[in-house]
Amino acid sequence: MNAATRETMRRGWCPGTLRPMLTGDGLLVRLHPPRNALTPDQLASIVELASRHGNGQIEISARGNLQLRGIREDTHPALVDDLLEAGLVDEAEGDGPNRLVLTSPLAGRAADDLLDAAALAEAVECAGRTVSGLPAKFSIVVDGGGALALDGFAADLRLRAVAADTIAFGLPGDLWFGPVALDETPTLAARLLSGFAAASHRNLGHVRRMRDLSPDTLIALATSSGLGPMPTPATRSKPSPVGLFAERDNRIAVLAGLPFGRTDTDGLRRLSELAREAGADEIRVSPWRGFAFCGLSAEAAYLLRERLRNEGLIVEADDPRLSVAACTGSPACTRGEAPALADAAVLADAMAPLLADGLGLHVSGCTKSCAHPGSADLTLVGRDGRYDVIIDGGTSDTAVAHLSLTELVRRLEPRQDIRARLEAARH
Repeated sequence: MNAATRETMRRGWCPGTLRPMLTGDGLLVRLHPPRNALTPDQLASIVELASRHGNGQIEISARGNLQLRGIREDTHPALVDDLLEAGLVDEAEGDGPNRLVLTSPLAGRAADDLLDAAALAEAVECAGRTVSGLPAKFSIVVDGGGALALDGFAADLRLRAVAADTIAFGLPGDLWFGPVALDETPTLAARLLSGFAAASHRNLGHVRRMRDLSPDTLIALATSSGLGPMPTPATRSKPSPVGLFAERDNRIAVLAGLPFGRTDTDGLRRLSELAREAGADEIRVSPWRGFAFCGLSAEAAYLLRERLRNEGLIVEADDPRLSVAACTGSPACTRGEAPALADAAVLADAMAPLLADGLGLHVSGCTKSCAHPGSADLTLVGRDGRYDVIIDGGTSDTAVAHLSLTELVRRLEPRQDIRARLEAARH
């Protein structure tokens, strides 16, 4: 690896399979399975490759990608060859931006979706790939309109089904356009993306995301792309990202979360075995940092849920760990200034009643906000081994205190000031 490549890796971006990122524990390789679908045997193959080429630590990112940690630089080419041979590298990956589209883990399978969101996502992905000049982190959410709503995920463009053949286009600032016929959606989306890429170029790359444009500019961009304004679609309830979900053809899916989105090869190997025994025909990676085990009978689904619970996975909607987002932090990440993942476990115990009541916690090793872009009820940002404490904000907002983990836990106790401020902000 030459010096220029190494320096690029150290600066960081959204890594992929072919372009990894150098971290404190080796290379981080991000893997998005084709169509976000794995068989139990393919999951077992990933386990074997992560053991052979890396340190055995595996994560799920905020956009539903598998992250293999500790990959050795000298074996990365062999890992890529093995992944390609096994058909585990997404065809969309190359020298351009990472995969554009995020979907529900049950896209194309959920019984209550209004249309086949997986098919629409692939069409939009293909159309978007024809647009040059998009920033690497540009993101599109394709939402089938069912209970597994993706409203909580940030996006430059949101495509939401509002009928069986009708799509609403959403832009930052709760601006909605359409409705658009399903078969016209990929073309119009590509036209909108081309307009944005041109605007970014005119601004010399300073406009990196749709949110960087003013509302008036966004409206003008949508209008010039052939989109007219429409009312905001109906609000949906916040989804439960774990549990049992009805699929089409009278099958059941089990969605389960990994605690803090992390496991190791032993844990993942066990999941592949349980999925095989249950008769799962697909395993999908979930952006809620877990897995969907699909195509099960009702009896098999109930049994698998209990087995996953016994393995320490999150299977109940009121589990407080669901409300915690944490990056790896130091020492595994060179940018991390605090051990975010280890400290998140301590904080989850200390804050269990608040988390169970719906409060969201984000523990970030630095200001990059990899684990949770956006705001949280409580955001902690590592700095010099301590944490900047931010209430109802994101990593770049103003901190109210700078505390060690011990001090923070103490001030989160009942009747202490940080706890009182959080409780007051929620009522």
